[in-house]
Amino acid sequence: MKLFQATAALAFALASFSATAAEYPAPKEGQWIARDFKFHTGEVMPEVRIHYTTVGEPTGQPVLLLHGTTGSAASMLTPAFAGELFGSGQMLDAAKYYIIIPDSIGHGKSSKPSDGLKAKFPRYNYDDMVDAQYRLIKEGLGIGHLRLIIGNSMGGMHTWIWGVKYPDYMDALAPMASQPSAMSSRNWMMRRLLIETIRSDPDYDNGNYTTQPRSTKLANVFFAIGTNGGTLAYQKLAPTREAADKLVALLFGRS
Repeated sequence: MKLFQATAALAFALASFSATAAEYPAPKEGQWIARDFKFHTGEVMPEVRIHYTTVGEPTGQPVLLLHGTTGSAASMLTPAFAGELFGSGQMLDAAKYYIIIPDSIGHGKSSKPSDGLKAKFPRYNYDDMVDAQYRLIKEGLGIGHLRLIIGNSMGGMHTWIWGVKYPDYMDALAPMASQPSAMSSRNWMMRRLLIETIRSDPDYDNGNYTTQPRSTKLANVFFAIGTNGGTLAYQKLAPTREAADKLVALLFGRS
């Protein structure tokens, strides 16, 4: 938990928050169960829990907002994002739009391996995550058409997939920090390295771990450094070795 708190603190520091971020209606949380959910592998789970957060009223124009890797709906409700979009007169004014932010499979409060199945949880990919979002919107919330789908990073990749799989389901797509191409190169390599680091840890025990593998902490720190902030943002935050050491200490929960 300390690791995630520290990573969140770093993400907070990396963001450039506006002092005039607007107020918007209080978010509401909910969850829906997708029954007999079939994964791309052919595996079927009797129940997949999909947690979601909404901002605004169901009478508004529906907008689907999709978070990035390791994020959740909560990670999108920041002054730098929600505070700049959901307020009165802003681009996604919650008085006009009904904003739906699901926790993707494996994230937040939605079904994920750490609920108990661990490595026996079905192997899921972006198509599965998008299918779960689709079922939530169509079956769970009874929405037949979306005004907009907007996503960041992994959520941006989900947005592209929505456009391919369900091209008539929305008026517009706004994928951010993503490309309509197969994941490859450094992006793919870093994720593979994260996986291999954990798999090689004796504590992982071929997925039968009883305690969190210790390498997870190191792997997550490396991944966070490699994917968050960008070179210029880190240079601003840590222009000296001393400042950089403080950031590393923060990630490991040290003072």
